[in-house]
Amino acid sequence: MHHFQSYITSLTCATMLLASSANADDWLNWRGPNGAGVSSESQWTAQGRSNSLWSKNVGLGYTTFVVKGNRLITAGFDEDKEQDTILCLNATTGENIWGHTYAAKKWDNSHNGGTLSTPSIDGDRVYVLNREGLFICLQFEDGKVIWQKNLMETNGLEYPTWMFAASPLVLDDMVIVNVGHLIALHKESGRQIWKTKNTGDAYSTPLSIEHDGQSRLAVINGDGLVVFDRKTGKEIASHPWKTRYDINASTPVAIGNRIFISSGYNHGSAMLQLKGDKLDVLWQNKEMKTKMSGSVYWDGHLYGFDDTRLQCLDTDGNEKWSKRGLGMGSLMVANGRLVVMSGKGELIIADASPGGYSELSRTKVLTGGVYWTMPVLANGLIYCRNSMGDVVCRDHRTPEN
Repeated sequence: MHHFQSYITSLTCATMLLASSANADDWLNWRGPNGAGVSSESQWTAQGRSNSLWSKNVGLGYTTFVVKGNRLITAGFDEDKEQDTILCLNATTGENIWGHTYAAKKWDNSHNGGTLSTPSIDGDRVYVLNREGLFICLQFEDGKVIWQKNLMETNGLEYPTWMFAASPLVLDDMVIVNVGHLIALHKESGRQIWKTKNTGDAYSTPLSIEHDGQSRLAVINGDGLVVFDRKTGKEIASHPWKTRYDINASTPVAIGNRIFISSGYNHGSAMLQLKGDKLDVLWQNKEMKTKMSGSVYWDGHLYGFDDTRLQCLDTDGNEKWSKRGLGMGSLMVANGRLVVMSGKGELIIADASPGGYSELSRTKVLTGGVYWTMPVLANGLIYCRNSMGDVVCRDHRTPEN
């Protein structure tokens, strides 16, 4: 457990999200709209109902949730059957709608094992990359396979120490996967469009950014941060960022033309500026050592877990506050509030403010396992999970919902 970096690493951007609906957002991919870890939902309560709406076990793993309408998709591993299952559930009842199962290994190297990455929903399709390099395109309606590829076989890959953990990123007519190389596949057919060079062990989901009017991809793998051209996969710029065990798991955070990176194992964080074909270091320090769950940028500040401290930084790298005692958890932001899953199985709602840590509610929702999976708020409901596959749905809808 000490050396593992879960897939919970953040793809993010600095753009402030405008609410397309006052009540709800679909949460279609890792870190939600624009990959920012931020929801625009405003009609939800900090306290929530006293009892959970539903709960169930979906199998071992760390996969978080994607939501479209009244459907929720996640994944888990069945030890007895040695199978992964991609599950589509009714988002308000937890009832099974469909499941797609395939053979897999547990891969419990210094952690509990099971599924790592999170599916992506795009229109009538669901894209899944498993920890062994199997890439699957499913029908959203019924879970039937449209196409699939074994990327280990087609690209001659090698497994990273803790297996592949990045989530698929759908952009235009492509779906991007990070398996050490970034590989772009045509989302309709699965045809390979381009492949980048290998930049080291892959645990982090790529980030889509715009720079000088050009579409780019930023990814941090074992060797460090690399920016590629989105259309061709050509390398634009790079910055070395070597950590213990070659683990960089937190997806970079884009803030204008700056890119924030952070890693655990006492490595720390840095703010880089992309200028032409160079990444200039604006600052670097030991703050915000995100080991499992990446940071979220909101209203001029960064919020995240510095190992086991919940922390707020300004964009110059200065600590505004920190909160101890929560363990190693994960978080997202919605309507100016932090939605936090603590390392003790508590769902915490707190103000996302640099003025200090202000807690609005705290509820024990799960027991056992570890809590590296990011909670997800969608349609006023908050979904939480532990590594044992226990899932709970908490009702934070307002009466208007």
